[in-house]
Amino acid sequence: MRQVIHLEQFNQSDFQQLKNWISNEEELLQFAGTIFKFPLTDKQLLQYIRTEDVIPYKIVLNSTNEIIGHCELNLEKGNRRLSRILIGDKHQRGKSIGEAVVRKMAEQLFTYPETSQVDLNVYDWNQSAIRCYQKVGFTINPNKSSETIVNGKIWKGLNMILKK
Repeated sequence: MRQVIHLEQFNQSDFQQLKNWISNEEELLQFAGTIFKFPLTDKQLLQYIRTEDVIPYKIVLNSTNEIIGHCELNLEKGNRRLSRILIGDKHQRGKSIGEAVVRKMAEQLFTYPETSQVDLNVYDWNQSAIRCYQKVGFTINPNKSSETIVNGKIWKGLNMILKK
């Protein structure tokens, strides 16, 4: 199957584009959880790219070489996790690109010999993301969830797992 995207290292020259994709506090929380504060700043992003066991990428569309999103492989605490997935270019959403990104990320994590499963977190109201992850083979982990209060509303976080 021809790859529609590839991943390249996310670096300082990509900061402005990522910041442009995040227009409010709720979008930032949906994308990144609580590791950043709105508005997203270069200082926060510099600290982020220097974090040990975090491998951030920009998502590049093969047909145009255009940067259309961001994602991260997270190896913290011995877990293998897909994190901070964003198709930032709204014109590229709904085209199964997210599915290609998630597959590529999972494949990379499964290259680590000790990796038998990978996981990710998603808010329960983000049904399009949940469907995308399920198409790749992720299932909801009923034993792990979280809650975050956002503007007086409770956002329930689900954990999803994919076994090798």
